[in-house]
Amino acid sequence: MTPVQRDLPRHALGLDGRRQESYRNYFVTGEGSTDHPHLAGDGRGRVRDAALRLNPHRRRFRLTRAGADLALDPGESLNTVEFSPVQPQKDTTA
Repeated sequence: MTPVQRDLPRHALGLDGRRQESYRNYFVTGEGSTDHPHLAGDGRGRVRDAALRLNPHRRRFRLTRAGADLALDPGESLNTVEFSPVQPQKDTTA
């Protein structure tokens, strides 16, 4: 993962190095922007809205849980309003 691929999801989550918990989950960008290729189609984000009403060429990206988890630094967490807590996996081998 490049620094840009890590910084954009952190920005989408509102993690700036001072916060220990995310407070949002969105990033607005559009085709032609240098940010767009880093979010579109890589599995870390998905398009929430087909287009924004005020500018149909812009897209709002929301991170998947997997993408958000990759953006966290040690000691940081995801806001449970945006991301439900991870449930422990049940042992099915018994």
